[in-house]
Amino acid sequence: MKVPVIFSSILATVLLLGGCGNTSSNEGEGPNDNQNGATASGEMRTFTAPNGEEVSIPENPERIVTDFYAGEFLAVGANVVGAGSWSFSNPFIEEELKNIKDVGDPVNTEEVLELEPDLIVVMDEEQYETLSQIAPTVVIPYNTAKNVEESLQLFGELANAEAEAAQFLDSFNEEAEAARARVEEVVEDDATFGIYELTDKGDFWVFNDNAGRGGQVIYNALGLKAPDSIDEEVIKTGEMKQLSTEVIPDYAADYMFITDYHPEGGSKLPEMESSPIWQGLEAVKNNRVFINDFDTFYPYDPISVRGQIDLIADMIVERAENNGK
Repeated sequence: MKVPVIFSSILATVLLLGGCGNTSSNEGEGPNDNQNGATASGEMRTFTAPNGEEVSIPENPERIVTDFYAGEFLAVGANVVGAGSWSFSNPFIEEELKNIKDVGDPVNTEEVLELEPDLIVVMDEEQYETLSQIAPTVVIPYNTAKNVEESLQLFGELANAEAEAAQFLDSFNEEAEAARARVEEVVEDDATFGIYELTDKGDFWVFNDNAGRGGQVIYNALGLKAPDSIDEEVIKTGEMKQLSTEVIPDYAADYMFITDYHPEGGSKLPEMESSPIWQGLEAVKNNRVFINDFDTFYPYDPISVRGQIDLIADMIVERAENNGK
């Protein structure tokens, strides 16, 4: 990637002043930093990225910038000073983000430079060449971590916060166990659960256990089962699948959780609900369809998944009560 001229000039100036954060001790506090200096000790260690590349990163990163992984780092107690714009729509980390800089989407390299990070972690490798001139940069592709445990392990290692990651996991497992016990009291042993999304274009998708929308809660934390068609064609393949209206019954579950995605208004939900095929689904007949907010149920970082556990368990329990079980 060609580095823009204005950015090159800024970067050169910072380098002359001893900046960039690879091993140096930068002056100044960031928005969410209580210590001066990007890398207090200057000690480095080797991290093996998912693609097998070895990257030299700070022993104890103190000023982290990321595009998509704010929640993952916050879960292990890491100090995030900049995050991509999409993170700021996540209600589960809203409070923690108040003192964190929105660096845009795509990431604005000049704003990143001003934050003087000592570690940059991104999902998209498109800006790697530019960002790696500012600070050690690691690319973590989408879907690298398959569940909360793997996510905590990965980002705990990156932030040198394995103890904090383990503590979070213990708390998460306790909450999941308590929620499972509540749900098991009202759900039949052979009941099936499906996760879907209706888009603003009227497209209908079925999702797996690791693409947000509550999948990690329903299938992992609560241990609920998918219909065989979803299990074989979606969960085991790790793919999402678009469904035409005619085949929705083939992928329908006893309990159906649907995120209604319409960022600019114009929900297609009324149109779908008026369909004779939709009206014929057992989940519809039994009042076991749940329409959910996209911003609340899209995120899949550990903090968000933990927050979604009780939300989904409450939905199931309250609906069972309303249905007279």
